[in-house]
Amino acid sequence: MILSSFDLTGKVALITGCNTGLGQGIAVGLAEAGCDIVGVNRSDPHETMAKVTQTGRRFLNLNADLGKIDAIPALVQTAVDTFGKIDILVNNAGIIRREDALNFSEKDWDDVMDVNIKTLFFMAQAVAKQLICQGSGGKIINIASMLSFQGGIRVPSYTASKSAVMGITRLLANEWAQHHINVNAIAPGYMVTNNTQQLRTDEERNQQILERIPAARWGTPEDMMGPIVFLASPASNYVNGYTLAVDGGWLAR
Repeated sequence: MILSSFDLTGKVALITGCNTGLGQGIAVGLAEAGCDIVGVNRSDPHETMAKVTQTGRRFLNLNADLGKIDAIPALVQTAVDTFGKIDILVNNAGIIRREDALNFSEKDWDDVMDVNIKTLFFMAQAVAKQLICQGSGGKIINIASMLSFQGGIRVPSYTASKSAVMGITRLLANEWAQHHINVNAIAPGYMVTNNTQQLRTDEERNQQILERIPAARWGTPEDMMGPIVFLASPASNYVNGYTLAVDGGWLAR
């Protein structure tokens, strides 16, 4: 039966940045599909942990500063030591800095690029090495953005990093398909998250955004659950190097 292809029972998913928002929705969705979860965050994700364990799945909490890559080998090793393997990686952690391009600082550039693309790449590299050692393939899912497709305004390093996420997703898919590793990305549209709080509280900008979205609403973490389970499951075994927009139709306008 086709529905069995979406069953992730017994799989282990490592997720960066699952304390709140979209990352939390991703973690809960994968847990409901059967995954044990390894969450990598700067602070303890108490709410996410509770929601995951309520599904009957296990949650391993690992704390790390994802602005640096030094901790990555130990994070992967701890996950494997605890659960015996990794099957799925979701590179969700990301930050944003808002400022006019004329005034944008080197620090704001480096901080965003370090988390959003440098750490993403080296986390994918470390997990891919583990997947190859396990010999059973796996799934890597990067979280891109509408600004992987568009330029935006006042977020130069975020736009650059998310454009890079789409590109590196394609490259890794090309190189690692031979190892039965699928690498894809999800580009969320305008979602209710901490990163969009400033936009949603600006009444004029909020209305402009809603008028552009055919679905006429902001997305929610729950809207990420179906797409993430699909890309993490055997149902997507012939999908590779693709960035899936989950945007309520924003890009179609």
